[in-house]
Amino acid sequence: PPSAGGEPLRRRDRRPMTIAVEVASDVGRLPVSMRAAEALAAGVLRAEGVAHAMLSVAFVSRATIASLNRRHLKRRGATDVIAFGFAPAGTRGPVVGDVYIAPEVARAQAVRFGVPLREELLRLVVHGTLHVLGHDHPHGAERSASPMWRRQESLLARLGRRLA
Repeated sequence: PPSAGGEPLRRRDRRPMTIAVEVASDVGRLPVSMRAAEALAAGVLRAEGVAHAMLSVAFVSRATIASLNRRHLKRRGATDVIAFGFAPAGTRGPVVGDVYIAPEVARAQAVRFGVPLREELLRLVVHGTLHVLGHDHPHGAERSASPMWRRQESLLARLGRRLA
């Protein structure tokens, strides 16, 4: 199967990698192209040593993410990103997952953190992909000091530069 870019991916040992990332949006125009989000998510999967994956990334409305949050996580209100991993963690099987990102929530965060919306959306692509892979972080002030957050920022700095 083709990679996000259409060509089969190969590891150094020449075994084929099958990483497929599909990106969709129901929120209109974004400062991040579907192709950039796709390439970033695939890059995170490769950087984390994933050989086989099927991942979807959807940019959704505030109402849609609030509904997902309530239905699946039993939490009230909209959040920035929700991720679901469907392959058991720690197995050698393929990674399968969905990432939902709310650009409207991301916009408010970008203003609060003083970063461009594009950067915040790319951060959430990395964040959601890491959650699908089983990474987690504490809530509250400790969140940005967690190993997951440090990994996220490292991947964003390294892989996000290529998308500029």
